[in-house]
Amino acid sequence: MSIVCPAQAAVERLNAGVIARVLPAPILDSALGTAPRGHRRRKLPDRLMLLFCVLMGLYAGEALPHVLQRILGPGAAGPGGATAGALCQARYRLGARPVVALFRAACRPLATPATPGAFLFGRRLMALDGTTVEVPDTPANARTFGRRRTPRGSSAWPQALLILLVECGTRAVCDAGVWPGQADERRAGRRLLRSVGPGTLLLWDRGFQNVAMVEATQARGADFLGRLPATVAPLPVQVLDDGTTLVRLRASDYPRRRHGAHVVVRLIRYTLDDPRRLGHRVEHRLVTSLHDPAVAPARDLILAYHRRWEIESALDELKTHQRPARPLRSRKPVGVIQEIYGLLIAHYLVRAAMSEAAAQANMPPLRLSFLGTLRLIRDQLPLAQHLNARAYRRLARLLQRSVAAQRLPRRAARSNPRVVKQKMSNFRVKTAEHRCWPQPTKPFADAIVLLI
Repeated sequence: MSIVCPAQAAVERLNAGVIARVLPAPILDSALGTAPRGHRRRKLPDRLMLLFCVLMGLYAGEALPHVLQRILGPGAAGPGGATAGALCQARYRLGARPVVALFRAACRPLATPATPGAFLFGRRLMALDGTTVEVPDTPANARTFGRRRTPRGSSAWPQALLILLVECGTRAVCDAGVWPGQADERRAGRRLLRSVGPGTLLLWDRGFQNVAMVEATQARGADFLGRLPATVAPLPVQVLDDGTTLVRLRASDYPRRRHGAHVVVRLIRYTLDDPRRLGHRVEHRLVTSLHDPAVAPARDLILAYHRRWEIESALDELKTHQRPARPLRSRKPVGVIQEIYGLLIAHYLVRAAMSEAAAQANMPPLRLSFLGTLRLIRDQLPLAQHLNARAYRRLARLLQRSVAAQRLPRRAARSNPRVVKQKMSNFRVKTAEHRCWPQPTKPFADAIVLLI
């Protein structure tokens, strides 16, 4: 294997346009670290592979050699090309830490105070939620991430738990963490509070709601708005002027509960008067740290909580549109973590391009098509590698106008039941005993015996 163009030239050609604006050279160098990594001149250097991990997330459905050839051209990897084995070795040599460091350094909130729908009461709207990601069925992945237990047996694939912190106004993923599939979602969610602070209104579902989460959020100086589980019985403290109530929530763990640990929050109870909507005549309960009805009216908070669904749309973009609906490709845990963070950085690149185009067109970023923008970037990024500076600037302006033209219709008032349509297989669940199945001892033709 040999690469015709010098590795440094290849990196410079890759690191252009929206990639260069989001992932400038200083951030790449900082992510790689200053520790010496040897003096060997490699044909697939670490800086190239760091960008390649992002491109894997951008072209998630393509084979590794094809990803490199699409960007650098058919002749960039020599007559034989950079094989999948060579690229995998270079990936694992790089490891996961530089990709995680790159994500944390580059992925920041994109909205400004002028971005429509990104702020409420002077606070940036952020949402916290989690999902599971299926990973290849290898012994190493199964040991690290585990399998989800179900009434019919264990899950078919090992699963990693992915917790995301998303900016509601742009759907930009601003922080994320990867844990084993059976990890405590609430404890994992508290780790991501490192990325919130004063001036943030954090939204979460009832799965994250507990006293420890409230205390940790307020310790960061942030406000929150969450849904209260039906099993929680709050203790009334004071009825406010608008009919909402200040209540006391007690800690769930017995030692702290015995010593009187609690938080005071504002409770908002409401229902929906529309027979064709889910939740019609059902009581819904929200709790928030915004106690003053004059500063944060209850109706505005109820509407704001439904902005939490933007994180569900971001998960749909990641798991349905950006990558094929199948397990990841990495057969080792370090590769799984590297691949997930590369996927998140690639999603952020698309969202950054959409936010930039929306700002120029003076429109909300959520009115632009993610899938349309993803297709444009996939098509035009290879072309950009072979243009001079003047032609590239023209292409960049054309791309920005094309992204702004990918407008979605206004969101319809619609509701759908929370159900899945998935065929239950009649076959048995694959277990460890099926992974080393005995192989034939002779060719099929030699095994034929006619019965007379």
